[in-house]
Amino acid sequence: MSESLKFSQEDTLFAAGDMAVYPAHGVGVIEAIESQTVAGIDQDYYIMKILDNAMKIMIPTVSSDNVGLRAIISKKEVEKVLDILRDRDREIGTQTWNRRYREYMEKIKTGSIHEVAAVLRDLYLLSVDKDLSYGERKMMDTAKNLLVTEISLARKVDESKIEKLIEDLFK
Repeated sequence: MSESLKFSQEDTLFAAGDMAVYPAHGVGVIEAIESQTVAGIDQDYYIMKILDNAMKIMIPTVSSDNVGLRAIISKKEVEKVLDILRDRDREIGTQTWNRRYREYMEKIKTGSIHEVAAVLRDLYLLSVDKDLSYGERKMMDTAKNLLVTEISLARKVDESKIEKLIEDLFK
C-alpha cells in the first residue's frame, strides 16, 4: 500500500484525522489521503467520512478548494455567525417559494457558514409570518444541523448546548 502513497504533504491542505467541512454535507473527518487511478488518471484523494450520516466522499486534493472543502471555523468566527442569526433587520423577498428554495439551496451549496446562517435566519423570519413549504422546513432543518455541528466543534461543546443557543436566539 505504501507504494500507492506517492503524494507529498505540501500538496495537501488536510491530514488524516483532520476535521473539515464539505459544502451541503457538513462536517466530516479526513480518514486518509490515498492515490488512486480513476478514469485512467492518477490522483491523490481525501477520503472523508461525513459525521452526520457516515457517508464517504472521495475529494481530489488538487481541486479541494474548488469544491469548497474548508477547515472548521474558529471560535472567533462563531460570534460573526451568531451575529448573522441575531440580525432581524432583513427584508425577506416576495418571490415564490420555489425560487426562494433554489436561492437558498445555492447558498447552502457554497459551503460558507455565513450563507448557511443567513438561510436559517431568513427561513425562521419567514416562518413567523407564514407556513413554510415542506421543502423550506427541510432546508431549515438542514441549515440548523450544519450550523449546530460546526459551531459545537469550534467551541468544543456538546451539540445540544448549541442547539439550545440557536433556538433561544429565535425566541
